[in-house]
Amino acid sequence: MSSEMMKWPYLPILGSFRDELNKFFNSLGKKGTSEMGLVPPLDVSETDENIIVKAEVPGIEPKDIDISISGDNLTIKGEKNAEKEEKGKNYHFVERSYGSFSRTIVLPASVKFEQVKAEYKKGILEITLPKSEKSKVKKIPVKVS
Repeated sequence: MSSEMMKWPYLPILGSFRDELNKFFNSLGKKGTSEMGLVPPLDVSETDENIIVKAEVPGIEPKDIDISISGDNLTIKGEKNAEKEEKGKNYHFVERSYGSFSRTIVLPASVKFEQVKAEYKKGILEITLPKSEKSKVKKIPVKVS
């Protein structure tokens, strides 16, 4: 084998393939924020008494959040309004998302609708949904004979 480095003929093709992949993934990122809207991440947990849903909604005013329950579905809707553009300000890039969102999840148990509570603190919306009696776990003791 020669001590010279062999040129691999596929190297330029891999470079343009990488460029095309970068373009593709960049377009997905743009589509995910502007065309599809915001999608706040959720945590859903459960205790013996409650279902707890936490949603990250920073920058959204509590008055702009709507929570509803229909059957076993919990829906959270909201809107994050864009800041007013200031004249004379040139943006180099904008990554923050604005617009409306709607998230619907299926609750893991039936709840007492009249006792549902929602609190907003430091950009986190916490919804506490007390379970109905029929959804609570009933523990049955085992007798030893």
